[in-house]
Amino acid sequence: MRHLLFSLFLFSALSSFAQKKEVFRLWADAKAPTSNEITKEETNHGLYVENVTDPVLTVYVPEKPNGLAVIACPGGSYLQVWQGSEGHNLAEWYNEQGITYAVLKYRLPNGHKEVPLDDVHKALSIMKAHQKEYGFTQIGIQGCSAGGHLASTAATHYANKDERFDFQILFYPVISFNPAFTHMLSRESLIGKNASDADVLLYSNEKQVTKDTPQAFIMASTDDGLVPVRNSIEYYNALVANGVSAALHIYPVGGHGWCGNEKFYYRQQWMSDLKQWLAALVKK
Repeated sequence: MRHLLFSLFLFSALSSFAQKKEVFRLWADAKAPTSNEITKEETNHGLYVENVTDPVLTVYVPEKPNGLAVIACPGGSYLQVWQGSEGHNLAEWYNEQGITYAVLKYRLPNGHKEVPLDDVHKALSIMKAHQKEYGFTQIGIQGCSAGGHLASTAATHYANKDERFDFQILFYPVISFNPAFTHMLSRESLIGKNASDADVLLYSNEKQVTKDTPQAFIMASTDDGLVPVRNSIEYYNALVANGVSAALHIYPVGGHGWCGNEKFYYRQQWMSDLKQWLAALVKK
């Protein structure tokens, strides 16, 4: 599902990337609002981490910042964090464009649905505290798969301007918890098998879009057999209906989990599409 061999190549190649890097433990200076109550040992398998209890933000700083920053939320069905193939692997690509790029290893919910979003908000506050140092004026949230659900949750569930992102980038995202087209494992991992109707609605992010939702760049594949492409389409339609600027790129083949796959047929296409969209943000 995650194209292991290709992702391993990308992950190992990152070791030769010598750009400035800073690492922050999210709750080193304060107690997290909610514990996920995971007692098993956190385990790093290289490409992914499970039983995350020690959330970390890794920031890659470009030599010549262009004014943009991105926080990436890898996927993993809210059961793992695939930071190797849906996070760190894009650091060099972003930095080459002058974009400050941060990868969030967020805590997994384990029955506490507030936990992942708490970590996103904390990561955002850390980035903003270093805004002048990192040289950005706009910051976006990125997510792949279940990380796309977390990113779209951050984009639609903010309480004030300090929690609001300026833009969002979504790779084959889980968006809705509607049983007709959700990714059920992600839904159950976040809100439980016996979720209330209120929680299903609250975390169906296509239902939470407003005119103030950040502009979006969305990518998916028609033949995604894991997370139906309808998630991306419904979110795009909701954004457009609310007057929010949005781009939707649906590639005919590719399935799921291709962010770190060098042999994905449309790899150069999605990189070109996203690069052009980001360049337009710099000009605004």
